[in-house]
Amino acid sequence: MHVVITGATGALGGGVVEVLLARGATIHVPMVEAELPAHVTWRSHANVHAVPKVSLDDEASVNAFYASLPELWASIHLVGGFAMAKVADTSLADFEKQWRLNTVTCFLTCREAVKAIRKTGKGGRIVNVAARPVQQPAGGMIAYVTSKAGVASMTQTLAAELLAENILVNAVLPSTIDTPANRASMPKADFDSWPKPAQLAETIAFLASPQNALTTGTLVPVYGRA
Repeated sequence: MHVVITGATGALGGGVVEVLLARGATIHVPMVEAELPAHVTWRSHANVHAVPKVSLDDEASVNAFYASLPELWASIHLVGGFAMAKVADTSLADFEKQWRLNTVTCFLTCREAVKAIRKTGKGGRIVNVAARPVQQPAGGMIAYVTSKAGVASMTQTLAAELLAENILVNAVLPSTIDTPANRASMPKADFDSWPKPAQLAETIAFLASPQNALTTGTLVPVYGRA
């Protein structure tokens, strides 16, 4: 079973890679870096194929990556970023940066994943990552929330379009994830209440698996106790 995971070098991505490797998947990782970062634990695993210098907001780069893949079952899109600012302090450049980082990358990878999965004639799975504020809006992050709302809408629209082809499309909506970077930025928070990457990985892995035969077009809340 061949699976693409974008953002696999991040904290959540590493958890998803570990879960899917344990389930026998062969994983393809597009990454913007020229080399794998030192912290990556799966760097020498025979069933992980990392492709360097793939810019996921660049159409030609994404097209070439997906066109090079073997028979694809699933594509999991974890690449994204966060920015916090009130509307009066958000420039158009700030807004467009979040849109490209979160929404454009998701659109391009979803589109090319659909093309690759269609070639197999067997159906497949796509999993995206939106965010809790899409359903429970919070102020002070208009660019981020708008970009993630685009991911959520894209997920549900694709699910409707692709249902007859057995390509199931879902998204998870995390709250603040328990990562070293988030702990450092919010040192007084209750870390125990945050969802852990390994926990989120289990949900994502199920949605991307053949065992998920029914769920599509769903925005799955994965908030923990936060």
